[in-house]
Parts: sequence; structure tokens; C-alpha cells
Amino acid sequence: MRRPTRRRLLPWLVAAVAGAALTSAPPAAGALPVTVAPPAAGTLPSAADGAPRQTGSSSAAAAADVPPEDVYRPVRGPSAPAEYRYVQKTLPGQALPRHAYDRAAAEAARLPAVGGRWKSVGPTNIGGRIVSLALDPRRADTLYAAAASGGLWRSTDAGATFRSVWPDDLTQAMGAVAVAPDGTLYAGTGEPNPGGGSITYEGTGLYRSTDGGAHWTRLGLRDSGAISAITVDPADPRRLYVAAAGSLYNAGGDRGVYRSEDGGATWQRILEGENAFTGATEIVVDGDRLYAVLWDHRRTPSLRTYGGVGSGVFRSTDDGRTWQRLGGGLPARSADVGRIGLAVAGDRLYALVNRTGGPFEGFYSSADGGDTWARTPDDPRLTASQSSFGWWFGKVWIDPVDTDHVHVAGVALLTTKDAGRTWSADATSIHVDHHALVWDPRRPGRVYLGNDGGVYRSDARGDGGWVASRHQPYTQLYSAAITPQDPTRISGGSQDNGSLRSWGSPDGGFDEYLGGDGEENLINPRDKDNVIACYQYGNCFRSTDGGDTLTYFADATTYQRRNWFTPVVFDPRDPEILYYGSEVVNRSTDGGATWQAISGDLSGGPGDDPVYTNYGTITSLAPAGDGRTVYAGTDDGRVWVTRDLGGTWTKLAEGRPWVTRVVVDEKDPDRVWTTHSAYRSGSPLAHVYGSTDGGRTWRDLSGNLPEAPVNDLVAARAGILYAATDQGVFTSFTGGGHWFRLGRGMPRVPVDDIEYDPSRNRLVAATFGRGFYELRTW
Repeated sequence: MRRPTRRRLLPWLVAAVAGAALTSAPPAAGALPVTVAPPAAGTLPSAADGAPRQTGSSSAAAAADVPPEDVYRPVRGPSAPAEYRYVQKTLPGQALPRHAYDRAAAEAARLPAVGGRWKSVGPTNIGGRIVSLALDPRRADTLYAAAASGGLWRSTDAGATFRSVWPDDLTQAMGAVAVAPDGTLYAGTGEPNPGGGSITYEGTGLYRSTDGGAHWTRLGLRDSGAISAITVDPADPRRLYVAAAGSLYNAGGDRGVYRSEDGGATWQRILEGENAFTGATEIVVDGDRLYAVLWDHRRTPSLRTYGGVGSGVFRSTDDGRTWQRLGGGLPARSADVGRIGLAVAGDRLYALVNRTGGPFEGFYSSADGGDTWARTPDDPRLTASQSSFGWWFGKVWIDPVDTDHVHVAGVALLTTKDAGRTWSADATSIHVDHHALVWDPRRPGRVYLGNDGGVYRSDARGDGGWVASRHQPYTQLYSAAITPQDPTRISGGSQDNGSLRSWGSPDGGFDEYLGGDGEENLINPRDKDNVIACYQYGNCFRSTDGGDTLTYFADATTYQRRNWFTPVVFDPRDPEILYYGSEVVNRSTDGGATWQAISGDLSGGPGDDPVYTNYGTITSLAPAGDGRTVYAGTDDGRVWVTRDLGGTWTKLAEGRPWVTRVVVDEKDPDRVWTTHSAYRSGSPLAHVYGSTDGGRTWRDLSGNLPEAPVNDLVAARAGILYAATDQGVFTSFTGGGHWFRLGRGMPRVPVDDIEYDPSRNRLVAATFGRGFYELRTW
């Protein structure tokens, strides 16, 4: 395993963890220079999932993480998390349709596949969000890691390298993994941690493998939405307990605590929640005593309720026949009780409690099996670790040889050695946002950790000495960029791992050169060292040396609102000309140094969504090859065109779903296509439209595409279209209407972006959970 370079906290996190006021933070020692100018007031990115935080492994990344301190000022309260991906893909006023992704996956599987085989092209050294870990009790140094939207992985070398042990044709959304004493492997699908900007996908139930992941059998609980925990009775490997969190978006289904006496063939619900949105997040077996955590949680596009009267800690002393809610000092039953993390070691219990809105409520300890509880002293490190979105974490882990030694999941990894009286925080030697931890009983002191940066190992009881896995190909990507000048150059934006590039890393892998959530990335097709990289809400930088030094330019644009994924594009005739979309279209003629607005507000206004306040923005821009025509699409379903560089704008469409992409034929400015997020329209149908008369009339080209969001489109030669969707990549040879699955070998994972190099007939796909894939087309 490689030892990560020292990671420097972002200014807002430094202050939060220290409990001090914010101060400016200089570039890390030895960092390469970066030119930074502050964004205008009132345009702060959100400090939550998808917020800028320390993630980098390169000195360039460290330097670029220092745009002014107010950029990283944490946003407090329940409106903190970024909401782009969730809002984009949901129905207005409703939620994700139940089993919509399952049905779309089945439709995709029925389509014939054409073309060659997709090839994974990295990154393998970056990692991505890990939600659960499990050790094989029969094989030393064998570890299983469940990636949030990247399937299940196994390491046989103590976490140094991982390979997939999950079928490509099953959902890649994971929630929990466990191994029975006899070596039987169990995987629960669907991510139980409700995301902000990075949407969490639901699963299809529980699965079992008796051969280390080579073959799998589905066991049931198909309607569980997300499985948060699996516990195998150590005395009977056929007795299983499952904590089913339930659908985040729809009421009912398989939720609560379930038990199977026959290895998963049949199930009995032994603990049901108080209401239709109460699910289970923990189940612990301690002889005849069982402990469980229930949690009320629900999402709609305008509502995030992550707590309620059904939330609490429950105990059974008769093997699950009867249950009692534990009190004795824990917060009383209330609508303000949020997610709870629980750890049990005999009679010693710890509980991490957050409020419904997300802020930290308290850390509690019990020495009598949960009869009575004492709140431990408040500590600013522990409070700040939840960062007003404690629903993202909710995990506590006890050292098996010292019950006073405890780790708690948060933005930083929190550690106490005195049962909660004092705490330390680590967010410098490891990536932030922690979700999984497991102790290795074969090797005293060895601990494995899973977070948004992948898998780490410590041989010092988790108190330091962390080393990161060197091969973990499950990065969640939002974008891709390539250049015809050099086919080895790929860059792209990633969830919580910044903007990545395939060059510049001393170990030959990918290198993070800008922090935060990586968003739009561009490589100048005529100058491969001229690159653009952005983090969320349009905070964009330009570089003329391949990203080694970065100059902030977003402050020179005109904006009141900017989308979480702000579009930036080169002009196809002259890459010195760029376009940038806020609620207006901005144009630069000097490589991004200066900007001029060439439109008014093209959206319908900011709207009144109390959760997603950045509504009413441009989501896609498409300049044509004639140097005068520019198309624009918005998140509220409008499509516009100017044929005189902004002198006049004509509205071509409105009332459509969220526009995910506008594409124009470089040689024919009247030939244009738009793609849309399917569910956002109130219809399950995929949406691709085309026009040959500049948008005066449109034809629906969706045809037999699976009923899922369409994220990108490439118009290649001879009328061939390539469409990136939440169910993979599809192609049409007839300009739309009739579609095929493109290629073989790509897992069933959402594809957010595709880039095409016609000089090499090469397509590169940015997947949300399995990194970049490449295919040679025809």
C-alpha cells in the first residue's frame, strides 16, 4: 500500500475541527504556485456532501485548494448539502419512482449489444466512497469492500489492491457486506447514507456467495431500498439479521429488522418501525440480547426530513420476540431525533446522536447494557465532525481490546481513548467523510477504514500510520475531457476527489490537481497544456501548463446563480474563445482572462425551492462552428439560440425536463440535439430531441432507450449518435429512434459524460462508480 502525502485541511474544516474562527490558510509547503481571486459575495458553494474539502494527493491540488477562505465557509443548517444530482433526476414535487432504475435496467439488458469491448482506463490510485468493510474469518489478509455505486471488491493482500467480485450486470449500488464464520459472503445492495449532490441509488435486496464472490444468489428483501447492516450469528452461520433502511424516496416496502433461520431462504420481520418512513440502520447480536437502531428519513425534491419520532435505540432480551426503546438518559422520543450511530461491546455501549436537521446532538455512553446513559462532555472537534449533516455518517466503532478506545465517523475521523471525555480528529493523513471501519482479530492493532477516498489500513489501532490502497478502481466521476493531441491524456471531475488528470503524478497514476467535487474539465484540442478545471457552483480555473498552476477566473464572469455543475465550453473554431453559463451566457475571447455577458437571464428565475436554492440556471452550452450561433439549455427546461453572438436570443422550447445537454453539429448550425433528465419531467421516459431547422421544429428521438435520465449525447459521423444514460451508453445508426447497447464489458453503472475523438474513433465515458472507460468505435 502506498503512503499518502500529507493532506492539508481546507480552511473551513481547519477552523471547524479546531473550534476556532476562520483564518486564511497559505499553500502547503512546497506547493506549486496558484493565482486565486475571491468569488463575489453571496455565491458560496455548499459545505456538505459535494462541498470543497481536502482530498488531494499532489502539491498542485494542495495549492489550488486555497481559493479565499470565504469560499469554504461552512453553510449551516438543513440547506447545506448540494442537491444537483438528486433534484435533476426526481419528479417535481415527488420523488424517484419506485423501482424505476430496476425497470430501466431490465429494458437495457433486453437491447442487443453492438460494438467492441469497453476497457477500464483508471483511475486505480484515487479510490471512491466505501460504505462497508468485512474481513474473511478463514483467510488471513482478505478484505471485502463495498463501494457506494461501484459494486463489491476483494483484497487478498491486506488492502493493498482490490479486484471486483460483483457481477457487472447487477446493480452497483451497495450498502453492506458481511462474512459468516463458515466463509459465506453476504452483500446488501442500495446505499443507506442519503447523499446531497451525489445521489444515492437504491438496490435490489440481499445476495449470497459461497465461493468468495464468483457466483451469487439473490436471497430476497428486494423492496428494502437500501440495506444498512448485515449480522451473522457467530454461533449459527445460517442465522442472519438484516437492518433494512428502506427506500429514501417511497414509503413502505421491506424496512426494519429481519431475521432468517435458514441462510436467507425465508425472512421474518422482528422489529417494525413506527411509521412508513422508519427504517433500520444497525443490528447487533450479543447472545440473546439484540440491539437495533431505527431511523425516520425521507426525501422529496423540496423536503429533507432526516429524523422523527420513530428514530431511536431499541433492545431485545428475548432474541427479538419483544423490544423496548432505550431511554435512561438518551434523548426522548421526539421529531428532532435524527440519525444515531451505535456500538456495543458487552455491557459497554456508545451512541452518537444527531438532530433531524443534521447538527450534532450528543455522544452518550452506557456501562450497563443500555439501561442508563450518560452524555459525555461536549467537544468542538466532535461537534464539528458532523458538520450539520450527521445523517451522512452515523457510525461508531469500539476497539475490541479496549472499550475506552472508540472511533466515530464524521468529516474527520474522531478518536477517544478515555470513553468520550476527550477527542482527537484526523483529517490530514487520510481522506475525509468516513463510513466504515473493521478491526482485524488476526493482527493486533490492525484496522481498515473506508471513506470517500477509498480504503486505508492502520497497524496502530487506527490512531495514525494510515496507508491507502494503491489499486482501487471505483471512482465516481461527473465529467471527462480528452484531446486529439495525446490519447493518453484524460481528465475529469470526481465526487469528493477533485479534478483528476492522467498526467503529472509521480507514481504514474492519476493526479488530483484541483480539490472539492470535480466538475467541468476541459483540455484545449490544439494545446494539451491549456486546461480548465472547476469545482462545484462554477468555481473554475484555467491553466497553461497542464494544471500545475491554476488561475481562478469565475469572479470575472457575470452571475447571480450558478448550477452545481456549471457549463464551460471551448468555441469549436477558436479555443481562445470560451463560453460560461450562469443564469446568463458569458463569453471570453482571451482564453478566460476576461468575460462579457452576452445574454440576459435565460431561465425562468430562481424559483422557490427551499432545499435547492440554485435553481434557474444554464446547464448546457453549445456554440456552433459558424462563429455566431450559440445554443443554451436550462435546468427549468428552456432551450435558447442566438445567431448573432448574443445580439438577440430566441426561445426554442420550454416546459421540457431539465436540459442535461445541448449538442450542435459543428458544420451545420441548424442541426441540434437536446437531452433531458427523464424523471424530472414527471414521465419515466428517456428524452432525446433533434432538430434540423435550428430548433423551429423538433422530433422525439428517444425511441427504445431505457426509461432513465439521459446525461450526454455525441453526434458522430454518418448520423451515428451515442447517448450516455444512467443505464450505460447506447448508440443509434439512424439518427435516433432505434437504439442498441454500445459495447460489452461496462458494468451497470450510470454514465454522466462521454467524449469523442473522431480522429481515432475513440469514445471515453465517465462512470459514476467505476472510473473512466474507453471504447474504439467505427
